Amino acid sequence: MTLKSHVKKNAYYDSVVLMQVTKELKKTEGIQEVIVGMGTDLNKELAENLGLLTEEIKNATANDFFVTLEGEEKIDMEEILLKIKELLNQKKTSGGEDYRPATLRSAMKVMPEANLAIFSIPGEYAFDEVKKALEQDLHVMLFSDNVSIEEEKELKELAQEKGLLMMGPDCGTAIINHTPLAFANVVKPGNIGIVGASGTGTQEVSVIIDKLGAGVSQVIGTGGRDLKEEIGGTMMLMGIDALEKDEKTEVIVLISKPPSEKVAHKILERVKACSKPVIVDFIDGDRKMIESYGAYACISLEDTAQKAVALSKGEKPKDFDGFSIDEKLIDKMVENELSKYSQKQRYVRGLYTGGTLAEEAQTILTESIGEIFSNKPKKPERKLANVFKSEKHTVVDLGEDEFTIGKPHPMIDPSGRADRIVEEGRDEEVAVLLMDMVLGYGAHEDPAGEMIESIQQAKSQMESVNGHLTVVASICGTEGDPQDMEESRKKLEDAGVILLPSNAQAVKFVEKILKRIQ
Repeated sequence: MTLKSHVKKNAYYDSVVLMQVTKELKKTEGIQEVIVGMGTDLNKELAENLGLLTEEIKNATANDFFVTLEGEEKIDMEEILLKIKELLNQKKTSGGEDYRPATLRSAMKVMPEANLAIFSIPGEYAFDEVKKALEQDLHVMLFSDNVSIEEEKELKELAQEKGLLMMGPDCGTAIINHTPLAFANVVKPGNIGIVGASGTGTQEVSVIIDKLGAGVSQVIGTGGRDLKEEIGGTMMLMGIDALEKDEKTEVIVLISKPPSEKVAHKILERVKACSKPVIVDFIDGDRKMIESYGAYACISLEDTAQKAVALSKGEKPKDFDGFSIDEKLIDKMVENELSKYSQKQRYVRGLYTGGTLAEEAQTILTESIGEIFSNKPKKPERKLANVFKSEKHTVVDLGEDEFTIGKPHPMIDPSGRADRIVEEGRDEEVAVLLMDMVLGYGAHEDPAGEMIESIQQAKSQMESVNGHLTVVASICGTEGDPQDMEESRKKLEDAGVILLPSNAQAVKFVEKILKRIQ
C-alpha cells in the first residue's frame, strides 16, 4: 500500500458535500482509506489518526481543498482527481439550476423581500456572518455548531434588541409558515405552535400531532443551549411571545432537555402569564414544578403530542403512557419473541440517530431495568469506556461529535449505524436492537432501506449461534415527507423489524421483554 495526496489552494467546498464524495471514493477498487476535505485543523487531525497525513496536507490552510488516500500502487491520482471533479459536478447539478449568490449582500440583491437567512457554515465563521444578517434585520436560523456560548449570547442579545429570531446555534429543526427547514417533516397546518430546544424531540412531537389528525401553526427552534443559564432562555421567551400574538396559534408547546433551575423558573413565570394554554416537556423535568405554574406537564414526547391535540380540540388532556395498539396483541408479540432466545441473551442495544429520542429511551428504560450505559449517560459512572463498544444495556446517540468527526450526521449518512448493527449482532448476549428511523427534509433519501442488509446479517449471525435477535423501531415521519413512508414501513417489516407507532411505545415494548429476561 502507498500513501498519496493532493492539495488545491483557495478552493472552498461544502463540508457535507465533501463527506459524501469521500464516501463514494471509498468504493473505488484499490483504495483502502481516503479523506476529501478542507485543510482545517480538525480534518488534519482526522487524517493523522487514520495514518493519511502528509507534509503537503500539514501545510494546507482552512481555505485549501485536499485529498489524501492509502491504496494500491496502481492508483492514479490524476484519475482520482477527475473522479472527484465529476462527483462535485454531480452534486452541483443535483441542486438545480437556480442562481446561488456567493455572499449575503448578493443574496439580498436577488431577494430584497427576504426576511430570514439560514446559515450552515463552519462555526468559526458563523458569528461575523450571522451578525451581518441581524444588522440587516433578517431573522436567522443557524444550523452550524462550534459557536462559543459567549458568541451565542451576544448574537441573541442583538436579535432580542432588534425583535428578531436567532434560532441556533445548532438549530436543526423549524417549520416557518408551513415550510420545513433543515431536519423537519411535512406536517399538516393547524393551531398548535411549538418552541423547541431539541431537534428530534420537536420532530417526534410534530409528527405525532400530524398522525393524530391535527397540525401546527409554527415550529420555532432555539438551539440546544438556549435554556442554559448563560443564555437565559432568550429565544424560547421570544418564541412564546411570538406564538401568543399569532392568531393561528391556540395551543403552545415547549420542548427542551432540563434547563437550569433558574432558567426553568424564568420560562415558567412567562408561561404563567400567557393567555393561551401551554404544554411544557422539559424532558426528565420536575412535573410538580411545571404544574405549579399552571402549565401542562408531560411524561413522554408522545404524551406531549397527545395533550396538545386534546387541547387544540377543546378537550381536557390526560396522561398517555401506554400503547395505541391492543395490549393483548402487544403481550402476544412479546411472548413470541421470548420463546426464541438462547439462555445467554439478556441485553438491549439502542442505536439512535436522534439525540432526544435516545435520551427518552434511556429515561423510560432506567425506571424499570436500572441505569443504562451510553456515550451520553444520565450518570457519569455509566459512561461507556469506549463509545464504539457497547456494555450490557446500552443506548447510544450516534449523532454526537465522537461519531461524526469527518463524517456526516447519521440522519444524512446511515452507514455508520449499519456497521454498528452488524457489530452488535455478533454479541451473543444481545437480545434486542432498538432504533429510530427519522424521515423528512435533510434526512437520507432511504434511511430504512440502508439498514435492511445489516439487520438481516445481524439476525443471521444470531441464528447461527442458536439465538434470536429482536429488532424494534419506530418511524419519525409523515406520509407527506420526501421519503416514501409506506415503502419504508414495508421494507422494515419484510426484514422482520417490529414497528411501533412512536419511540415511547417502541421502548415500552422492549421494556416488557427485558423485564422477563433479567
